[in-house]
Amino acid sequence: MRNPKNKLHFFLGILALTTSFSFISCKSTSYKNTSISAKNIIIDNNLEKDLSIEEFVTPYREHIDNDLNKIISFSPEAMDKSKGKWETSIGNLFATAVIEEVNPVFKSRYNKDIDICMLNHGGIRSIISEGNVTTRTAFEVMPFENSAVVVELKGEQILELAEFMINEERAHPLAGIIISIDKNKKISSIKIKNEEIDLNQTYFVVTNDYLSLGGDNMKFFTKGVNKYIMDYKLRNVLLAYFEKNNPLPIITTKNIIEE
Repeated sequence: MRNPKNKLHFFLGILALTTSFSFISCKSTSYKNTSISAKNIIIDNNLEKDLSIEEFVTPYREHIDNDLNKIISFSPEAMDKSKGKWETSIGNLFATAVIEEVNPVFKSRYNKDIDICMLNHGGIRSIISEGNVTTRTAFEVMPFENSAVVVELKGEQILELAEFMINEERAHPLAGIIISIDKNKKISSIKIKNEEIDLNQTYFVVTNDYLSLGGDNMKFFTKGVNKYIMDYKLRNVLLAYFEKNNPLPIITTKNIIEE
């Protein structure tokens, strides 16, 4: 018969051996960089194309190009945001398009009408060339994913908006408001839908989501009484407006009048 003490020693030995292996197997290994090498890879049109990738991508590229090249309107002349001190034809067009396309949605949801549109000069990213206007044109003018937001502002904030326009001296797109200034650039009159502003009244101003948060230093938008998210991308606004207006109107409305 095996001695119980020897049996105990045997099990203790197996346990010690197993623990040693477990410790060795669980030990982490530390790695360090010993050298770093780099080289320039020239990327140009001379690189050999992977035909399998080209075959896969081509149908999608052609489908997108066909959609973007679809003619949806016509522009009688080129519209450029750099041509104009206080307003530009493309800015007027953009602001008018936003009011005309967003207001029916706003009216149906809240039974109210938009009074003013104000956007930012920098948000217009391309010209509208003379000639055919395509779907691509809308993507070029408005490549961002900005959406329309209606902010209810008090008359005091509309005054701030007007002062901001005069101090900036940039052709930010406007519609629905006429600001008159004297020779010293002091505001003498503000008319909204051809009526003098009432500082005790509130007005509905449509803009984009970025500006509604005070972007481009338009802090007056953050003081809004109410804010209405329209879930309507400005690019889609342009597409809808282009399709309804052929040819595109050349809007020369003076939003800032120097007396």
